[in-house]
Amino acid sequence: MPEDSIEHIDFENLNDKAISKPLVSHIYTADPSAHYFNGRIYIYPSHDIESDIPFDDLGSHFAMEDYHVLSLDNVNSEAIDHGVALHVNDVAWAEKQMWAPDAAHKNGKYYLYFPAKKADGIFQIGVAVSDNPTGPFKPQPEAIKGSYSIDPAVYEDEDGSYYIYFGGIWGGQLQKYRDNVYSSENELPKPEENALLPIVAKLTDDLLEFAEEPKEIKIVDEHGNLILEGDNDRRFFEASWLHKHNGKYYFSYSTGDTHFICYAIGDNPYGPFTYGGRILEPVVGWTSHHSICQVDNKWYLFYHDSSLSKGITHLRSVKMAEIEHQEDGHIKTLSPYSS
Repeated sequence: MPEDSIEHIDFENLNDKAISKPLVSHIYTADPSAHYFNGRIYIYPSHDIESDIPFDDLGSHFAMEDYHVLSLDNVNSEAIDHGVALHVNDVAWAEKQMWAPDAAHKNGKYYLYFPAKKADGIFQIGVAVSDNPTGPFKPQPEAIKGSYSIDPAVYEDEDGSYYIYFGGIWGGQLQKYRDNVYSSENELPKPEENALLPIVAKLTDDLLEFAEEPKEIKIVDEHGNLILEGDNDRRFFEASWLHKHNGKYYFSYSTGDTHFICYAIGDNPYGPFTYGGRILEPVVGWTSHHSICQVDNKWYLFYHDSSLSKGITHLRSVKMAEIEHQEDGHIKTLSPYSS
């Protein structure tokens, strides 16, 4: 539910109808990246904070400064907040706006990937390393070479390869790039032109750098045509995620200003991905951002809304709900509120 539609919401009634409750309520959390490491659920969210920065379309009021890690014994247990895992003051190259992160695990090491703005106002993506899934994480001295924009999501494929997906328009600055090169003169395509596409790159064996030049991921309709910029209900905006089910790769993402979580299906991590439908209908608050994680042969959607803050769009709360892959390969659409 976009912010301009929340003025008359009965939040007590809405929370009663919600299909899930906030996993924690002592802090505001958003953009949950969930992983099942060593038999335990770990969630790597943004940490929302109060801000007196005026609202704008670039998300300047999302002024997050650090990351907390949450964990659960199982899907029915209470979440534990493990405290600050990384703060912007510890990142030499970053100045502000520690937005949506993700994590990966390899050979006993844990890697936290995060976007942040440098002093010049440009987003890059960094990585920090820990011996523990809850941190604390030690950041690399520089951002990942060749990285840009926001919303990193790392996928470990069955052959041991790791891929990082990223990109977001508007405040995420993806519209300023063409062929991985920034220009302040670049803007969004026209509505009748092809929409901007998310980006993918394979990671090096140490998971600290790109192993190749980043590539665009094609999202196409049922006829094989690229989604157009004016197709706001289906085009990519931000919040990449990848999971695999029954041999198919599912690339999911947020449509941003239309507030859907959608998915597209492909045969390899690079795509192309054919649009498949919606996973989640709009939530309270402007943003929608998610992850998908398998736990004990069931699949769960981790997402957020702003119901706990009564609709304040930059004060969000992480939630989770089971999702269903249907026999035809499509994912059943969830409504975040039961009626």
